[in-house]
Amino acid sequence: MLGSHLSVAGGLHNALIDAERFGMDCVQVFTKNQRQWTAPPLKPAQIDEWFADRKSTGIDHVVSHDSYLINLASPGGPTLDKSLVLMRDEIERCEALDIALLVTHPGSHVGEGEDAGLDRIVKHLDAIHADLPGYKTITCLENTAGQGTNLGYDLDHLRRIIESVRDPERLAVCIDTAHALAAGYNLESASGTRQFLKQIDDAVGLDRVLAMHLNDSKVPRGSRVDRHEHIGHGHVSLDAFRVIVRSRRLRDVPMILETAKAKAPDGREWDEVNLETLRGLM
Repeated sequence: MLGSHLSVAGGLHNALIDAERFGMDCVQVFTKNQRQWTAPPLKPAQIDEWFADRKSTGIDHVVSHDSYLINLASPGGPTLDKSLVLMRDEIERCEALDIALLVTHPGSHVGEGEDAGLDRIVKHLDAIHADLPGYKTITCLENTAGQGTNLGYDLDHLRRIIESVRDPERLAVCIDTAHALAAGYNLESASGTRQFLKQIDDAVGLDRVLAMHLNDSKVPRGSRVDRHEHIGHGHVSLDAFRVIVRSRRLRDVPMILETAKAKAPDGREWDEVNLETLRGLM
C-alpha cells in the first residue's frame, strides 16, 4: 500500500485529490500547520468536504503526522504545557476526520537522560489517554535518527513506552527507513534488512507496525542525522526497499514517501518517479 505525504494547501481535501491523481493507495497529511502551536478548530464545512472527497477518490487509508513542536519528554515549563494541549488537539482532529493513525516523534529528553525522558513520555501519554477515553485514533511512535537528545532511535525505546503505558492498545509503531539507517540499523543489503525486520519483531512485534515511511537517506549508516533522499539515490539499498515492499506481514501497512516535492530530471514529479521505483520492486 503505497502513498506519500501530500500538501493540504487550500484545504485538507486537496491531499486526497492529489493522491488519486498519482494513483496512490494511501496518503499522509498534516491536519494543521505543523510549525505552529495553535490552529483554528476544524469547521463543519471542512469536515464535510473532507468526507465527500474521501468517498469520491476512494482514498480510505489516511495517516496524519503531528506537529514537530510537540515534546512529551520535556521536563516541564511552557514547552510541556503547550505540547500536552497540542497533542490532545492533534488526536481530536484525527478523530473528527476519521483518521485512524497519528504518527508522532517520541520526544527529546533535553539533557536529563533517556530513562527520565521515556518515563515522562509514558506519564504524559497516560494523562492524554485518560482525558480522551474511547477514542479510536491510534498514536504511532516513530523511530528517529537520534539527533541530539532525541529518543526513539533505539527500538527498545519504543518497546519500553508501549509496555509501560496503561493503554498499550492505543499505541503502535511507524518505522522510517532513513531514520533507521541513520540510527545505525543495517538497511544496506537484503540480509541486513531481513535482520532489521526481525529486530522490530523481537522489540515490538511486526503486527504493531501500522505505518511506514519509505525514505532513502542522504547520510550513511550511523550518522544520527535526519536527511531524506529519493528512492535509489541514497544510502538505503534498493534491496532493502525490495525486502520491505515484498514482506507479507507488511502487505496491508500504509507505506508513505516523505521525500522532497520537486521535478525529477525527466520532468515528472518526484513522487511519481519514487512510486514507480517502489512498484517495480514489488
